[in-house]
Amino acid sequence: MNPPNQTPDQFSQFPLPHFTLTPPLPNPAPNPNFPPIPIPTPTPISTPNPNTTSPLNDLLLSFPVPKKRRRGRCQRSASTSSFQFLTFPNSSFNPNLPNSNPNHNSISSSSAATTQATQPKIADEIIVINKESTAEALTALSAGFPADSLTDEEIDFGVVSSVGGIEQVNYILIRNHIIAKWRENITNWVTKDMFVDSIPKHCSKLLDSAYNYLVAHGYINFGVAPAIKEKIPAEPSKSNVVIIGAGLAGLAAARQLMRFGFKVTILEARKRAGGRVYTKKMEGGDRVSAAADLGGSVLTGTLGNPLGIVAKQLGASLFKVRDKCPLYRMDGRPVDPDMDTKVEAAFNRLLDKASKLRQLMGEVAMDVSLGAAFETFRQVYRDAVTEEEINLFNWHLANLEYANAGLVSKLSLAFWDQDDPYDMGGDHCFLPGGNGRLVQALAENVPILYEKIVNTIRYGSDGVQVMAGSQVYEGDMALCTVPLGVLKSGSIKFVPELPQRKLDGIKRLGFGLLNKVGMLFPYVFWGTDLDTFGHLTEDASRRGEFFLFYSYATVAGGPLLLALVAGEAAQRFETLPPTDAVTQVLQILKGIYEPQGITVPEPLQTVCTRWGGDPFSLGSYSNVAVGASGDDYDILAESVGDGRLFFAGEATTRRYPATMHGAFLTGLREAANMAQFAKVRAAKKKIDRSLSNNAHSCASLLMDLFREPDLEFGSFSVIFGQKNADPKSPAILRVTFIEPQKKNQEGSKTDLQHSNKVLFQQLQSHFNQQQQLHVYTLLSKQQALELREVRGGDEMRLNYLCEKLGIKLVGRKGLGPTADSVIASIKAQRGVRKSSSTPLALKSGTSKLKTSTLKQKFIRRAKIVRNTRGLIPPIVNAINGSMSEEIKAIKQDPPDSSSSGQNQGEMLKQ
Repeated sequence: MNPPNQTPDQFSQFPLPHFTLTPPLPNPAPNPNFPPIPIPTPTPISTPNPNTTSPLNDLLLSFPVPKKRRRGRCQRSASTSSFQFLTFPNSSFNPNLPNSNPNHNSISSSSAATTQATQPKIADEIIVINKESTAEALTALSAGFPADSLTDEEIDFGVVSSVGGIEQVNYILIRNHIIAKWRENITNWVTKDMFVDSIPKHCSKLLDSAYNYLVAHGYINFGVAPAIKEKIPAEPSKSNVVIIGAGLAGLAAARQLMRFGFKVTILEARKRAGGRVYTKKMEGGDRVSAAADLGGSVLTGTLGNPLGIVAKQLGASLFKVRDKCPLYRMDGRPVDPDMDTKVEAAFNRLLDKASKLRQLMGEVAMDVSLGAAFETFRQVYRDAVTEEEINLFNWHLANLEYANAGLVSKLSLAFWDQDDPYDMGGDHCFLPGGNGRLVQALAENVPILYEKIVNTIRYGSDGVQVMAGSQVYEGDMALCTVPLGVLKSGSIKFVPELPQRKLDGIKRLGFGLLNKVGMLFPYVFWGTDLDTFGHLTEDASRRGEFFLFYSYATVAGGPLLLALVAGEAAQRFETLPPTDAVTQVLQILKGIYEPQGITVPEPLQTVCTRWGGDPFSLGSYSNVAVGASGDDYDILAESVGDGRLFFAGEATTRRYPATMHGAFLTGLREAANMAQFAKVRAAKKKIDRSLSNNAHSCASLLMDLFREPDLEFGSFSVIFGQKNADPKSPAILRVTFIEPQKKNQEGSKTDLQHSNKVLFQQLQSHFNQQQQLHVYTLLSKQQALELREVRGGDEMRLNYLCEKLGIKLVGRKGLGPTADSVIASIKAQRGVRKSSSTPLALKSGTSKLKTSTLKQKFIRRAKIVRNTRGLIPPIVNAINGSMSEEIKAIKQDPPDSSSSGQNQGEMLKQ
């Protein structure tokens, strides 16, 4: 569905010159999608004895990672950090090299004492695929994978049976090889069969695991190449998915989900796709035209950039933004180069001082702004003294505010640059013809309904309903990709309300503003030997006003200039009449070029952006404000409603925020998550059908699941769904009592005084018949984590559970159908991921409750507490639908009648 009055390819009309991007030297800066593994730079090592195990440091290659990201002018003397990655020799490995430590997923050298004299099995040998293992590791690194370990995403997917060891090394080699193979020809669809001959047969399961993971999560076989588009089925075979927003995140998710077989519908509020990526065709007389990127414009980094891959699939060449960026004073004269270098160095020193200060301040730095630290340091060190030096310093502050779309006075000192270590390597580039070419290619044949302004999103266990005006769109799942500014405004109502954790994250994160003035001239008067130049101001509050100019003459198809407005000036610009804005820009240009004898002509066409006033964006891009952290990006990315409502967009990635490729990658990420949840639900339905006819099988299943609990502390064990990050998601708790109860008059006398006589008698009978008693309850994951932290042993935990949380423990049958559904869901998730020989349980002890006194305490507290208002998740209320005989007996007991019926339901609904 194309927007009205839109030509099939309006960007192909521009006369675009052909540019070739010279491949830069490999810069293996880690991809922001996953954290790098920092390892101290090793000291020189003497030639090792060939009879000893090679140290891990011999396999590490060091490389620099640039710091202090710049969007406009490139930094000339940025400090760097050193990171390392594993290099894989082309001969046989010592099988004792990796350490199979299940508590750490990084490969490390093992002690010589563990070396065994026995001949290793073939499965214990590191494979050799080809002679390009180091180059392939670099390629994988650019795609976002740490070189010597697994990502959390891979571990959750279950790519290996146990973390650490030879199997992990072989998996990494296979994974890197597959990625490198596809990168050799990104227009092809890479199949698993292509690797059968090169991968040893005993590693076939690892090949399956690596290939399935990479395809499912969009690391290979993505984009718009014909061979990839052919894989989208003609008719969907899976459930409906509603996507809100046709920006890069929504389009990326839609294409992936369509290829997975889902029926997708995108609801877009605008008359066009792209969201904050908007390429406008500007036209003048004498057939002069140009493509102006009024939103996202620069591809920040090309090494592994998925949008660079899409551009290459379209046959487009990227144009490197050249480093040359002269600065001009208010009177139009160029800034002295020596002074420019001096002030820039002083500015960078202050950044370094601010970085050291926050380390000393610790958590307190979260409540301090970067601007406050800057001003303090500038007064103390007096790095900018003269008026011109101060103006230069303010220009750099404006450039920093441009990079972060926020005032330095509001940026967090602690975390403003938290994404710098994950900066994507490579040059900053323009796409000739504008980024609208990417949007148009991604939107091709995707069902998009335009001018659909969503006002309400309802989500629940049965699916979702998305309301746009008077129309309702239903689906199994929904993906919300609206900008953070829209979420902050509350213009979309969520039913039920989003979790407080997510609402707090939305409030904490910053969402800043950047505006542009686009001007199409009859000819290029500023020269074509540069792509950027800057302009200084005297007023610090106006430092971001037309402080930077981008020349698009070489890539837009015509003589186009864009003037940027950042920081506080961008906010005032929202109310400035367009004619006044253009007049001010022309005055600046005339002040620069007319003293050089160059006439500045009147523009043929101009355009001014108002991203802050756009109701469908309400700003430009996100930043880490005072009080926020990178964790808030993760919180915004969390799904809600037990896998019904998902979130994507640049504000949902802590490693790629405020970038076009960040938005694109979150779409791929959420497509994988949605497909996984759908797969789990489908498997759970099969299990539900099976279990509904066999109660014994359900009890047996529960016993099997508790053999590898997710949490275990003392006599308490917990299982829950690993894929659901919501702390309110349901979990099953089991408490184990052992040893038969000793019969004595005193104990019996005490217990018979308990008002819950029926339950006591049944439990006592059970104790006398068995050595172990398992009792259960349904609670939230957060409550389970709180229970684990209770100090004082099992007795204090039991007291906290029954008295503080007001939760009752029941037998297996007392859990009810809701718990059965949770158990089936957990089983389905564990069935999807490969079984691991290393339990993931977090154990803090394995002791069991043994004393008869503690048993009596349990019995006294097992009843329903009359006046306790616990934090039971709403899902527990369904227990009332299927109660065990113990609970029914309790309801008949007059002293506890107040806890049954309506009052009990009210307690459980809290």
